[in-house]
Amino acid sequence: MTHLIQLHEFDGGIHPPENKLQSTGRGIKKPPMPNELVLPIHQHIGAPADPVVAVGDTVLKGQTIAQPHGYVSAPLHAPTSGTVIAIEDRVVPHASGLTELSIVIKPDRQDSWIEHQSLCAELGLDDCDDIPADALIARIRDCGIAGMGGAGFPTAVKLNTGKYTIDTLILNGAECEPYITADDMLMRERAVGIIRGAQILLQILKAERCLIGVEDNKPEAIAALEAALLELHEEHHIDVVTIPTKYPSGGEKQLIQILTGKEVPSGGIPAQVGIVCQNVGTALAIAEAVDEGKPLISRITTVTGDTIVDKGNWDVLLGTPVSHLLKASGYQAPGKRKIFSNKKPTRIIMGGPMMGFALPTTELPVVKTTNCILAPTNKELPANDIAMACIRCGMCADACPADLLPQQLYWFSKAEELDKAEQHNLFDCIECGACSYVCPSEIPLVQYYRHSKGAIREERATYQKAEQARERFEARIARQEREQAEKDAKRKARAEAAAKAQEAKKSAAPTNSAADKASISTSTVQAATNSADLEKLQKQLTGAQAALVKTKEKLEAAQNDPDQADKVALFEGALAKTQDKIKKIAIDMAAAKKAAKTSTTEAGVSDKGDPNSPERLKKKWDTAHARLETASKRLTEAQEQGLDTVELLTQGLEKQKARVEEAKAAYEAVSSSTKNSSVAEVSTDDLNKENANDELNRKIRAQQDRVAKANERLEMAKAEGLDTVDALTKAHTKQLEKLAGLEAQLTPAGEA
Repeated sequence: MTHLIQLHEFDGGIHPPENKLQSTGRGIKKPPMPNELVLPIHQHIGAPADPVVAVGDTVLKGQTIAQPHGYVSAPLHAPTSGTVIAIEDRVVPHASGLTELSIVIKPDRQDSWIEHQSLCAELGLDDCDDIPADALIARIRDCGIAGMGGAGFPTAVKLNTGKYTIDTLILNGAECEPYITADDMLMRERAVGIIRGAQILLQILKAERCLIGVEDNKPEAIAALEAALLELHEEHHIDVVTIPTKYPSGGEKQLIQILTGKEVPSGGIPAQVGIVCQNVGTALAIAEAVDEGKPLISRITTVTGDTIVDKGNWDVLLGTPVSHLLKASGYQAPGKRKIFSNKKPTRIIMGGPMMGFALPTTELPVVKTTNCILAPTNKELPANDIAMACIRCGMCADACPADLLPQQLYWFSKAEELDKAEQHNLFDCIECGACSYVCPSEIPLVQYYRHSKGAIREERATYQKAEQARERFEARIARQEREQAEKDAKRKARAEAAAKAQEAKKSAAPTNSAADKASISTSTVQAATNSADLEKLQKQLTGAQAALVKTKEKLEAAQNDPDQADKVALFEGALAKTQDKIKKIAIDMAAAKKAAKTSTTEAGVSDKGDPNSPERLKKKWDTAHARLETASKRLTEAQEQGLDTVELLTQGLEKQKARVEEAKAAYEAVSSSTKNSSVAEVSTDDLNKENANDELNRKIRAQQDRVAKANERLEMAKAEGLDTVDALTKAHTKQLEKLAGLEAQLTPAGEA
């Protein structure tokens, strides 16, 4: 230590037996290569990574096999070269024995690396101090580095401090939990890499100082760090601070309080008080990532306990099964003389005795947060007896380093009064286990707190999903109302435009009175409304028919599947309901069509003269004759094809012939009457001219209807501001030209 650092105290804490000398008798070794590596895609806090390899792919050491998903996430890399033999759910290291998607690699024993180099060389810089902070953080993220002190928070996210100004960097080398010596041996043997990592972190954070906190029971590690400072000429910028041995001085908030006297606010983060805290193992991984381009693919893990022959620390590839590591350490099952037993052990703990958890099987893999495998005998680490009633001694409150009320939290957790537990700062509990350690009633307090935290997180997630569902529902309703309002506005605009066009047309005809115009306008609006209703009913009918098909399919599937027998009645009821709905829609459509036809007729009322006039009767005769020709063609086609409808078509043809004769007789009778009542006898030429004019008048009336329709479409397009105005204008002009041409062919009355 080169500067005088004033140390501070934190409340609570305990002094359990250290049991560290057992695993510091030898240096760090590498175990043999296992037969397979199991790599869970979720080895960090945040979202799990997304696999980017497939079964059968060949991978190289250091190759990315899973990409981060979202901001708070981290990639995963192949610890060695080999073949991906499975991507499936495997049991992962967790107190509850959960399964999670994992990538399984079979090593090829070649240990072939991908191409990798330092970030400085990659950027083409002469001095590593010139590397931008953003590039350093990106390299740390790409190398998959997560906090190696136990939490596993993605380091790149932690270094993005945002609005907070950082003045102090703290490296955590306290390692206060009993049995664990991974960081101790790391500081002894790789101190230069740790100091190099501290330099990179200072460059990123632009902090004023760096403090490395180490407990005073690690003199060799302190000496190695001091020597590394001198080697890298950092003795005036980085301080190695010796702190008293006390559990849990290695907790992030407790170490910050010891070294700086600052307290992180409840629910806050160290950056709020200008501090960033990293583990010494994380610092070494950062140095290797930046200076060598190596991703995080291994970690130092302590293997200890009285059932272990070769106690010590191992440089373990991620994904190595715990059983393989135990075998390499000479594990002896309790009560047996064999070096290794395939039978399930009585108790194997991942982590230390205070914060670790018992493994359900030894086939679980080593992950980024694994710092210790503890295999004790029952005598060495007895199992807890049955919990007794709380005697309210208050020893748990005295031992709590977070100044909480463990006894009160216990009552709230046991009674599932989660809101009260949260109000008493349950989430400030670091789960150090000090309260459980001193409890004379042997109550597993930490387990109650973990359960309550999980329940609260689940409630929050459920509430958040409900809120998101509510927001989506409200947005959907608002969208539907908006769309309906837009449709109504367009429908109203079309109706008004049609009414205006009809009024303009009628105003041009002198025979129509004001009352007639008002009636026509009202009828036109009603016709447009009925047409829109009919269109809506048609859409409902189409949807109901589609639903009917799907329901029938589901009913058939349920009838053929014994497992869905209980759903047959449900689908039959839905089918009947849909059929009734289709019938009702059909009835409504028939009524709407009738109303639309009536409205259209009323809207198109005009004085067309006497219905028994020769012109009207001649038109009726022509229409009947055209229908007769159509009926004759259909009959001929049916006879040629030998259809069953020949008899019906023959009857229809005979009826149509009768209509033609009837229309012809009516026309001839009126024509004869007209001739007899004439003042002068009409010559044969005049009669031919009259017949020609009658046909021409019929064409003119039809063309006038086309002109009116073209004008109506044009006016509606103008009212709605459509892009078809120019095209409709041209069409209207052409129809007017045709009408003018027909009118020019008329022969004036009395002209020779």
